[in-house]
Amino acid sequence: MPHGITNIGDALKEFMNKSRFKPRLMEVRIQENWEKLMGKTIARYTQSLQLIEGKLIVTTTVAPLKQELTYSKDKIIKLVNEMLGERIVKDVMIK
Repeated sequence: MPHGITNIGDALKEFMNKSRFKPRLMEVRIQENWEKLMGKTIARYTQSLQLIEGKLIVTTTVAPLKQELTYSKDKIIKLVNEMLGERIVKDVMIK
């Protein structure tokens, strides 16, 4: 491409990386892919997913699931970040 000209895809990517909407967009992508990442059973018993300052907050009322997710924090971080294509999630909190 000629100097000073950017394709639309690169321009949108750069805009989103600088935008204050990026964390919310990443949260929505996690919510949309949660079942694919964690399976139907876990997704069914997950009440909510929030992404706040690099921390993924997973809410469930099922005690055994809370325990399983607590033991799987590193795996969750790895799976979610791989799906997003960058290191967005730094910690997981189970509520």
